[in-house]
Amino acid sequence: MKRVLVVQYSQSGQLSDVLSSLIAPLREDPRIEVTVETLRPVEPYPFPWPILRFFDTFPEAIYLDPPPLQPLAVDPARRFDLVILGYQVWFLSPSLPVTAFLKGPAAQQLLRDTPVVSVVACRDMWLMAQEQVKRLLAACGARLVGHVALVDEAGSVGSFLATPLWVMSGNKGPRLFGLIPRAGVSAEHVRGCRRFGERIASVLERGEPLDEGLLANLQAVKVNERLISSETAIRRGFLLWGRLLRALGRQGAPQRKPVLLLYIVWLAAMILTVVPLAALLKVLLTPLTQKRVAAQKAYYGAPSGSR
Repeated sequence: MKRVLVVQYSQSGQLSDVLSSLIAPLREDPRIEVTVETLRPVEPYPFPWPILRFFDTFPEAIYLDPPPLQPLAVDPARRFDLVILGYQVWFLSPSLPVTAFLKGPAAQQLLRDTPVVSVVACRDMWLMAQEQVKRLLAACGARLVGHVALVDEAGSVGSFLATPLWVMSGNKGPRLFGLIPRAGVSAEHVRGCRRFGERIASVLERGEPLDEGLLANLQAVKVNERLISSETAIRRGFLLWGRLLRALGRQGAPQRKPVLLLYIVWLAAMILTVVPLAALLKVLLTPLTQKRVAAQKAYYGAPSGSR
């Protein structure tokens, strides 16, 4: 009997749907036992988000300050053949409940010397968050053998308004007769995650090693090279703003609010100016930087590979 642990945190339920589709073939196999662990913060995060509460989580998210979690249902001493880790992206970082799990003592036991497949569903920027997840997994002694990244069907431009409106209203849309498209990962892509579970089940059944080739050639990730420099630049800005806001007090501190408003204006300006300009510059310089871009795509796409 092979044992698979699924660790997840999903506010809207979208990531849970993705993971349910992915692990369906594992659950259907009588030779595989699947355990699902849903992370539960002591102070739950709301969905939809009140706008200031949403942005007030930013400093702690970018600096990976873990909130307290309720005890896990699973025994941390139990051993699993594979762990599937599902997470959302908050401000170019893993969501705080997932950060808390990865920095906690239970993860040190559950993940040590264990292969892990990470799964993310987000707007379009996940590269910097995955870098943090890689680092946290390595600190636990885990082996990252696969990554699945699903992004909003609306694309970078369409999701600029669609995703925040969904997060703050709970309604995916579309809105304004389709001028603002539907937010979230498409139903087709959610259903398509079944192919990853089929590959994992096949490898487990045959007793083959779970290594970096686990999800190869399944289009598990697509690295948008035009967003690499944008994510890097925005993360640097996030670290500066986050340091300032943390110095002003804890989450909910009233002295944070004026600075949060300035941060929101800065963020909107960055998305409307730096992101498209960086993308355009990337395209213009492509003939001169093909090898460097190819190396970046290979790095960020590992271990599943980029299309």
